[in-house]
Amino acid sequence: MTNFADYAPPPHMGQNWHVTKPAARGRRGIVVSQARAAAEVGVAVLEGGGNAVDAAVAAGFALAAVEPWNSGLGGIGFALVHPAGAPRAQMVDFGPVAPAGLDATAFRLTGRPTTDGFGWPEVEGDLNLHGALSVAIPSTVAGYRAMHERWGRLPLADLLAPSIALAKRGLPRDWYTTLMIAANAAGLRHYPESARLYLPEGLPPTPPYRGDPPFMVLGNLPATLERLQGAGLADFYEGEIAQALLADMADSGGVLSADDLRDCRARISLASEAPWRGKTLQYAGGLTAGPTLARVLASLPPPTTEKPDAAWFGHLAAALLAAYAARLEGEGEGGCTTHLTVCDAEGGMVALTSTLLSTMGSKLVLPRTGVLMNNGIMWFDPRPGRANSIAPGRRPLTNMCPVILRDGDTPVLAAGASGGRRILAAVLQSVAFVADFGMDPHAAAHHPRIDVSGPDSILADRRFGPDVLAALRAAGPTETAEHAVQPINFACPNLVLVRPDGERVGVSDAMSPWSAALAE
Repeated sequence: MTNFADYAPPPHMGQNWHVTKPAARGRRGIVVSQARAAAEVGVAVLEGGGNAVDAAVAAGFALAAVEPWNSGLGGIGFALVHPAGAPRAQMVDFGPVAPAGLDATAFRLTGRPTTDGFGWPEVEGDLNLHGALSVAIPSTVAGYRAMHERWGRLPLADLLAPSIALAKRGLPRDWYTTLMIAANAAGLRHYPESARLYLPEGLPPTPPYRGDPPFMVLGNLPATLERLQGAGLADFYEGEIAQALLADMADSGGVLSADDLRDCRARISLASEAPWRGKTLQYAGGLTAGPTLARVLASLPPPTTEKPDAAWFGHLAAALLAAYAARLEGEGEGGCTTHLTVCDAEGGMVALTSTLLSTMGSKLVLPRTGVLMNNGIMWFDPRPGRANSIAPGRRPLTNMCPVILRDGDTPVLAAGASGGRRILAAVLQSVAFVADFGMDPHAAAHHPRIDVSGPDSILADRRFGPDVLAALRAAGPTETAEHAVQPINFACPNLVLVRPDGERVGVSDAMSPWSAALAE
């Protein structure tokens, strides 16, 4: 007879369902985004004669209106661009840079640890996590400008038109919007325009009891996008928009200057690359997760089984633990992000990762423009004298990891992810599942993954069997968790594959509610 006095509750399951996400298949263009509305914009641009860069830029601007918690005009990022017919990819670096007037001594330590952010020591007032002093120079618009000027085909005004229409319609007030705003309400409430937009009557907006959700316009964002459409993207850094940004930042106690904006430029260079399995892995180098991903992939043995088995996951976990120990010890470290993957009919590919860093970034919406600013200073270690310490004009280490795999001169796979430190493991496994084990992208997107976000522990999907869990525990301390909508335990990867017969397959993260892969 069972002794119910000894009953131990099983792990809580927040989602008692089996979720699948459809893949997109075709022989022309593919756009994959964490927000379907942005993917729809990208496909419309492709069908209107644009190339992969046009589609990525248009979808990127659309995300400012439909996914404001992950990216937007106040953000930063990296992109890989492999134009059709080009021998290799270029990296577009519009990563974070601290304002020149930032005072590192303003970030005083309390002496207490914090569970927020990246596990840095606590800063008085959380000045590095939210508010005006947490803002790095916003470079997303500079990145999109550089991409369009170098490779774009359609007029910029045409690429901005869909984002303006979406911004005027507003953000859908459905359950996912409620969830994302509620999760960030504690920070949003401190800033008047943020609270006005996202916390009407002091509470997160909720969907109606029945019927389609209404929409909420994000302040002056539509007018700002219209200004960019008419005046050009340089206006964000030197024109009326720049003046409005600077005025609001000064009113909020920030140190962003006219020089910071005027000197903001995206840097374009050849992508870093490494040979892998007879192909070439192209990745964003420098202060991204790309170099670490390349090292770990190179350390993995060629597959000896049809699918990744217990031994493979054990080897991967050990390699990731060692890689993170070296990454954090040697360089320092430093959310939420978004990723776009695009392939056009000619074969050009773009892998674009853009971020506000934390979910809803600095939590600071600037009222004159409706721009939600990043909190890129959070990437820095607030302790002085470290490799990644806060300093004016400095670039921190980031987690972004867009990649493009090429076969000879031809790009055949593009991928990336959102999810802070979880990005590296998610992108690596997605690439390995498809390119090393030959898995169909749809199967790869639904396969359990592990996460290693630091040097001390492993997180495993609860769907793994006992053999995989045993191999992981042999590699290091291991816990299990759901692959769920929230919390985002295993990041949100997406990818596009071009098969040898010319078919293109795109897939987004299965557990991202709004994500979609769409074919032209």
